[in-house]
Amino acid sequence: MKQSRFEQLHQHEWQAFDDTLHALEQGKARQTQVLADFPAAYRRVCHHLALARARGYSPHATEHLQQLAQRGHQQLYRHRSPLASRVLGFLLGGFGRLVRAEWRYILASSLAFYLCLIGMGALVLAYPDLVYSVIGPEQVREMEAMYDPDASRLGRFGERSSGDDWVMFGYYVMNNIGIAFQTFAGGLLFGLGSLFYLIFNGLVIGAVAGHLTGVGYHQPFWSFVIGHGAFELTAITLAGAAGLRLGAALVAPGRHRRADALRLAAHPAIRLIAGATFFLFIAAFIEAYWSSMTFASPAVKYAVGTALWLSVGLYLMLSGRTQHAPE
Repeated sequence: MKQSRFEQLHQHEWQAFDDTLHALEQGKARQTQVLADFPAAYRRVCHHLALARARGYSPHATEHLQQLAQRGHQQLYRHRSPLASRVLGFLLGGFGRLVRAEWRYILASSLAFYLCLIGMGALVLAYPDLVYSVIGPEQVREMEAMYDPDASRLGRFGERSSGDDWVMFGYYVMNNIGIAFQTFAGGLLFGLGSLFYLIFNGLVIGAVAGHLTGVGYHQPFWSFVIGHGAFELTAITLAGAAGLRLGAALVAPGRHRRADALRLAAHPAIRLIAGATFFLFIAAFIEAYWSSMTFASPAVKYAVGTALWLSVGLYLMLSGRTQHAPE
C-alpha cells in the first residue's frame, strides 16, 4: 500500500487517538472511557507504526506514529508503574533508545560543540595570545593556578580539605546543570540559542585546553578532565540536542501548528534533558571525589578516564536493545 493511501485510511483514527491523549494529559477524560476504548486504540496505533516501519514509509509518518505510541504508552501505564520503577526503566533502557532515535540532533549538537572545541584548542596552541580573545587575563591566571602541577588538589579551590568535597560536589552540580539548561532553553529561540551556547562553550573549553597544554600544564589538566569529561561533555551535547529538537519544531513544524509541533517535540526533548541531568550528577561526583585527587598517578587517571568514556559509549549504544529491555 502506498503511503498516501495508508495515511488517508487511518488519519481520522490517529487524530481521534491524539484528541484522546490530549484529554488524558489535561486530566479531562474519565477513567471508564480509558478502560473501554483506549487500550484497543493504542494497540492499533502500535500496529500501524510497525506497518509503516516495515514498508519503509517516510520518517515524517513513522515519527508521528512513534510520538503517538510513546504518549499512549505513558497514559496506559502511568497508574500501574510507580515513579521509581519508571525512572529505573528509563535509565536502563529508555534513555539509550531515545538517544539512538534522536541521533540526528545529537550529531548536529556534537559537531557544533566538538569542532569548536578542537578547532579553538589547535588555534591557541599555534597562536598562544589568541586565548585572550575568548577569556580574560584574570581568568587565564586562575586556570593556571587551578592546574598547577605543584598543587595539592586540582580544579577549583584546589587547596580545600577533603571534608569540603561535598561542597564542591554541590557547586559542580549547580554549575553544570545551569549550563545544560541554558543550552536546552536556548532552543526556544528557533534553535539559535542552543547553537550559541554549544559554540561558546566549545570555544571556551578549547581555549583553556589549548593554553594549559601550551604552557606545559597538559598532564594535570588532561588527567583531571578525562574522567568526569565523559559524562559532562556528553551531557552538554545532549542538552544541545534537546534544544535543537525544540528549535526544529519551531522552524519546520510541518503540517502542525507551531504550538502543536512544539508540544510534540517537548516530550523527547524533556526526556533528553532529564538523561543529561543524570549524567551531570555522575560527572559532579567524579569531579569532586576523584578528578581533583593527586594521589593517583596520571597513568591511572587516564586508564580510568578511558574506561569511563567507553562505558558511556557502550551504554548509549547498547542499553535498551534487548527484547525485554525496561521501558
